[in-house]
Amino acid sequence: MKFHGDLASARLLAALMARSLAGAERPQALVPVPLHGSRLRVRGYDQALELARPLALALRLPLRDDLLLRRRATAAQSTLDVESRRRNMRNAFAAHADAVLPAHVAVIDDVMTTGATARAAASALRRAGVARVDVWVCARVV
Repeated sequence: MKFHGDLASARLLAALMARSLAGAERPQALVPVPLHGSRLRVRGYDQALELARPLALALRLPLRDDLLLRRRATAAQSTLDVESRRRNMRNAFAAHADAVLPAHVAVIDDVMTTGATARAAASALRRAGVARVDVWVCARVV
């Protein structure tokens, strides 16, 4: 899905996520991890957003792709070791200054390996005033 533009797979994966999250406590909004504009132009779509859209519909939750922005282009995490991933994500995200922030959100991403991206996104939201940030991912690599 991520590297081959298989957006039908994103809808299927979102449906499976919705089923597995059926009993989870509901956040007030879903916030997809944003791509930087330069990566979005190359790829043509944001895989986290493509998961979050059908997931938000299935769970009847607001999708807030306006809350979080990627402030700078970062190296692909898949090419980096654990410490380099943390450094790469440091201050990579910020919450939109004029956005009204819910108290509880779930950050949506496709894959979590070290958690560096999720941690950086959650930290930006918490600094902006979100009280609780959950992280919902399609796959967890250990």
